[in-house]
Amino acid sequence: MLRVLKIASAFIGVIVGAGFASGQEILQYFTSFGFLGILGALVSTVLFAMLGMILVRLGSRTQTTSHKEIIYDICGPVLGRIIDYIIIFTLFGTGVVMLAGAGSILHQQFGMPSIAGSLIMAALVIATVLLNVDKVVAVIGSITPFLILALIVIGIHSLSTMDLSFTKLEPIALAQKSAVSNWLLSGVNYASFNIALGAAMALVMGGAEKNEKQAAIGGLLGGLGIGTLILISNLAVFSRIDTVAAYDMPILKIVDDISPYLAIIMSVILFGMIFNTAVGMFYAFTTRMIHMNSKKKTGIFITVTVGVGFIASFFGFTDLVSFFYPTIGYFGLLLIAVLFYAPFKYFRKPQPVTAKTTKDHLTGS
Repeated sequence: MLRVLKIASAFIGVIVGAGFASGQEILQYFTSFGFLGILGALVSTVLFAMLGMILVRLGSRTQTTSHKEIIYDICGPVLGRIIDYIIIFTLFGTGVVMLAGAGSILHQQFGMPSIAGSLIMAALVIATVLLNVDKVVAVIGSITPFLILALIVIGIHSLSTMDLSFTKLEPIALAQKSAVSNWLLSGVNYASFNIALGAAMALVMGGAEKNEKQAAIGGLLGGLGIGTLILISNLAVFSRIDTVAAYDMPILKIVDDISPYLAIIMSVILFGMIFNTAVGMFYAFTTRMIHMNSKKKTGIFITVTVGVGFIASFFGFTDLVSFFYPTIGYFGLLLIAVLFYAPFKYFRKPQPVTAKTTKDHLTGS
């Protein structure tokens, strides 16, 4: 059970990053649709649970160390290459957004130059990626419970102390900018984007777990956990939409209204969650691009990669989120279709397929 919870926590940690934990994603994807946004959150929850279970179980079944072999085996060379490139682009692009988010949060809360926060995050990512996958999973999962607890407390406080009813707040919510055009598409797009974001790392995490049943349960619980956090965050932001709508990080504003001292603690938690996702993205990107059998080679590659990402982060957190996330969400629909097909290909087989077998199949050996 401990291993299952560890997998679930790590999966949540990979998905929950700067935009989610800050409330900005939640506002654009769900709160901006008012009451219908709650239904959109439920749609996302179902998709997260199903796809989380499929991804982590698939990683365990194949014992993979990279998403490449699995994607190509399922899709064939042409479609496999397209999805592979989508995942690669998502990994690197989201890593860039996380670096920008680190700069934004330290600037908003502590007045530090954005470049300083991004630089600190870049250094932490490089150091952590040089650890092995088990240590990376442990690092990613370790801070997630603190965020869950914080969001639950924030949600309870917001709902119990709200000044206006949801009926009166809905017109304000509906006036906010939405990421996509309607609540149903928003729920699907949000899950699609995040699955594209977390697929590679989820497969790698699953590959590190030999017990397929535990992997599947861990992925399922992780998906349900993400959905629960979405609902709590949405209700918290919705209940305070009249005061937090103008802020880049609505959750942090809610906490700051409670206590500036608590806001400092929340800033640390948010920074930690940004770190979680940044590590997951750059680690999965690195394992896809090179064989990590040489620490020197890996160190050079990750340093150059994160360095390029650091420069790209200068475009700014808000602009990167508003453009990048919905775009990847539409591309990610193709990946979701492939993942729903995967169980028919892999899980009906009586004997587990190994990553080596899959690789041999690809090379024709």
